[in-house]
Amino acid sequence: MTVSSLRRSAACRWAASAALVLFCLGAHAQQAAPAASGDATAQAKPPVLNSNLDAPLFYQLLIGEIELSDGQAGNAYQIMLDAARRGRDEQLFRRATEIALQARAGEQALAATRAWRTAHPQSLEAIRLQLQILLSLNRLNELGEPLHALLTATPVAERPAVIGALPRFLQRAADKRQAATLLEEVLQPYVADASTRAAAQAAIGRAWLAAGDAERALALARRIQLEDPMSSAGPVLALELMPTRPEAESLVVAYLRVPNAEIDVRRAYAGTLVTLQRYAEAIAQLEAVTRQQPDLAGPWLTLGALQLEMRQTQAAEASLQRYVQLAQAQPGGASPANTDDDDDDEASPGAGAGVSGQGLTQAWLLLAQAAEQRGDYAAAEAWLARIDNPQRALEVQTRRAMLLARQGRVAQARELLRSLPERNVADARAKLIAEAQVLREVKQWGEAYAVLQGASQRFPDDVDLMYEQAMMAEKVGQLDAMEALLRRVIALKPDHAHAYNALGYSLADRNLRLPEAKGLIARALELTPGDPFITDSLGWVEFRLGNRDEALRLLRQAYKARPDAEIGAHLGEVLWAMGRRDEARQVWAEVASRDAANDVLRETMVRLKAQ
Repeated sequence: MTVSSLRRSAACRWAASAALVLFCLGAHAQQAAPAASGDATAQAKPPVLNSNLDAPLFYQLLIGEIELSDGQAGNAYQIMLDAARRGRDEQLFRRATEIALQARAGEQALAATRAWRTAHPQSLEAIRLQLQILLSLNRLNELGEPLHALLTATPVAERPAVIGALPRFLQRAADKRQAATLLEEVLQPYVADASTRAAAQAAIGRAWLAAGDAERALALARRIQLEDPMSSAGPVLALELMPTRPEAESLVVAYLRVPNAEIDVRRAYAGTLVTLQRYAEAIAQLEAVTRQQPDLAGPWLTLGALQLEMRQTQAAEASLQRYVQLAQAQPGGASPANTDDDDDDEASPGAGAGVSGQGLTQAWLLLAQAAEQRGDYAAAEAWLARIDNPQRALEVQTRRAMLLARQGRVAQARELLRSLPERNVADARAKLIAEAQVLREVKQWGEAYAVLQGASQRFPDDVDLMYEQAMMAEKVGQLDAMEALLRRVIALKPDHAHAYNALGYSLADRNLRLPEAKGLIARALELTPGDPFITDSLGWVEFRLGNRDEALRLLRQAYKARPDAEIGAHLGEVLWAMGRRDEARQVWAEVASRDAANDVLRETMVRLKAQ
């Protein structure tokens, strides 16, 4: 490098450092606005607020920034912290902390926040940074004082929200029980205060739930509701408990009976029911939401998706079209060009009032599926034609391929999918799964199995592909291959509940190794408590074992949560075997009205001569 180049480099570095110094200090003189012309009563100019930047301070900060640019972070930190202490300037304390954090010097960053708090004891920013650094250093025993300080410095009106955010902050703690104990200790004064009692108890409960003590969390949720039935804090905590403690649901149901219960709790309840696959009950809650707030877009989309899943096609189309109407009435919602938005605030039940391009895309895809269920392929294609979203191109083309396959044009459908571009390995895998899905839907089991065999060879040890291949192996009668594949899935992913369930159900359905089948299904239910399809499998194996009363109880439970055609077929068969044939026919009629073509339902009724 030439001398002139060195000078230019130094000059550029000096200029950049000087600019950063000025930016960090926010150095400026505030000028008063000139009085309006002709205004004889012009107000006096406000005083000029000068920066405390003088020549020695500027020079010190400049040296600090140059040291940092030269890779001397330790020197830069010391210079900046010294300047911050001298001037008691919050921006300089922040800069010193940033330098230490960028250098991954946790102790120095912590020292800077402590010095900052000494100079400015009420600085919320300094307290928050100190808390984050202590947690990153796993120094839970030092969190108590800054947590107390944070809550003390927070305005009273904002305190419940800050308290509510603390359990999520502490989720990063290595020792969850220690974190829960700490939070309970810190929040005791706020439990005693009526204005923060419910928020504090809910936060403590949430921390204990994260620590694995659901019993303690449930007791706190019950206490909140007993002391303040109008508070939503207890029911919201109960919603988080529902997947592992079903008895918590009674708190939610009781709250929703209270006049003026918050609609957000009902929407969250619907979301939890969806997670638990209790779709029929989720639909009922979302219908209540849409009656109460008919102009709220998000719930209409979720409601339509669930109705479609339950094969309530006409109701689904009405809900989805209402969503589209509301979405397009909002700014930016009417144009398909906007559908590449990454925001998807309708992705879960109870979404907010806002709509996104992804929401519209999802609605059009679902409307296409509904039209396809009715056999109106032209209408389905018309809905798909509205979508101009590169991120969802594979979904759109898969739907188009399904339309072609249902019209007997299977080769054309496969070619459509194979011609899609592959930007990466994930695209290649997704295309193979889509092709197998199309073939499965038109019952070309052998072709689907061959596609999945090839996919598994290309992507070995991919548990999802192996699971799908196992399902197709069963369809083509290769039961040994199916069992081997499912056992391989379990070996690779011991928490794959559906693999345990599929293997157990397959054995039960063939009346083979029933105790082993029951054990496999019970393990699946441990992994996903309340899953209606796994509950159905357990009911079916109990029936095979001759335990008809227990089978009936389980199958009723599964059918209530998810009135699926296959579950209804099993429930009807148990009722039929128990001599309750009118009840059996009633169940079969219900499911046939939604899915008369279901293979299990048709086979059951033919075998039992119950047409």
